[in-house]
Amino acid sequence: MSEPLLALDAVHAGYGPIKVLKGVSLEVLPGEIVTLVGANGAGKTTLLMSISGVVRVRSGSIRFDRHDIGNRPSHQIMRLGIGQSPEGRKIFPRLSVLENLEMGAFSRSDKSGIREDLDRCFELFPILKERQSQAGGTLSGGEQQMLAIARALMGRPRLLLLDEPSLGLAPMLVLRIFNAIRDLNQRGISILLVEQNAKMALKIARRGYVMETGRITLSDDAEKLLANPKVKEAYLGEG
Repeated sequence: MSEPLLALDAVHAGYGPIKVLKGVSLEVLPGEIVTLVGANGAGKTTLLMSISGVVRVRSGSIRFDRHDIGNRPSHQIMRLGIGQSPEGRKIFPRLSVLENLEMGAFSRSDKSGIREDLDRCFELFPILKERQSQAGGTLSGGEQQMLAIARALMGRPRLLLLDEPSLGLAPMLVLRIFNAIRDLNQRGISILLVEQNAKMALKIARRGYVMETGRITLSDDAEKLLANPKVKEAYLGEG
């Protein structure tokens, strides 16, 4: 078994006096898609933000590619190879599509490499090429989600954190986003996916974790979680 690319061990984190993560341990192996399933308020977004350095870790450890990244500044974590497409997309609405993508490469100086990655993003999401001079805030919800993912890719991540990429999208766009996630993984990017559509997330993932009130309560191969009666009832809408 290969060494984890990302490993959380007994992580506690939260906001002020509020404890959100209560001893969370999980790992992502190189080349995996791992999905995190749970109800709203379970702590999934806080977990991703702790990995990316936005939320302070109070105890426990987070390691990425053998580096201790707990409480490192976000820009250092990004430079190590972690990218994030956050919940709500958080694009820059007044900047053009191209400028948003260039912001994703703010820490890089390799102009030829940036140009190559722009081309890859436009290949993955052709609509962004058509809209590259358009203000990000005028895009549709689905186009903004594609832009948020593409912006994260401009940092050349080895691990991509995706927070609710299909939220609020029409079914056809959801399918397009999930196909893009699978494509990115086939290109060698490991993915930690938080997704309200648990069934689709587990179908493309290798492994999954179930989170309840800040704790991991179940972990298994994705296929086994799809067949688990408790998971079916609680998260897949199947009684």
